[in-house]
Amino acid sequence: MAEQLQLEMGNIRISNDVVSKIAGLAALETPGIAAMSGGLSEGWAKRLSGKNVQKGVTVEVGQLEAAIDLRILVLYETPIHEVCRMLQQNVREAVESMTGLRVVEVNVKVEGVAFKNDEIS
Repeated sequence: MAEQLQLEMGNIRISNDVVSKIAGLAALETPGIAAMSGGLSEGWAKRLSGKNVQKGVTVEVGQLEAAIDLRILVLYETPIHEVCRMLQQNVREAVESMTGLRVVEVNVKVEGVAFKNDEIS
């Protein structure tokens, strides 16, 4: 489903993939975030970064609003609640400033903890 804004000069459509990519990039730029999580497979979290920033991100885009769900891994020894609050703020600001949509919620699910020396693929 694509976001569509009705304007005097025509329509603007913002696809879910665009919102998802913006949210994923903003998430990875947040200090304390080790990676996005693609979900659990055979008991292990699939860790994704870089080119697969949309993994671990689910969005629902309406006509003027968006809701975002994130699945993440945090770095060990970081205060998870603080990292998650910063993540919510960063994602909300990035999506709202780049799309003009109002972000009504950013839900975060912490699926694991990673050490700085862990290899995240």
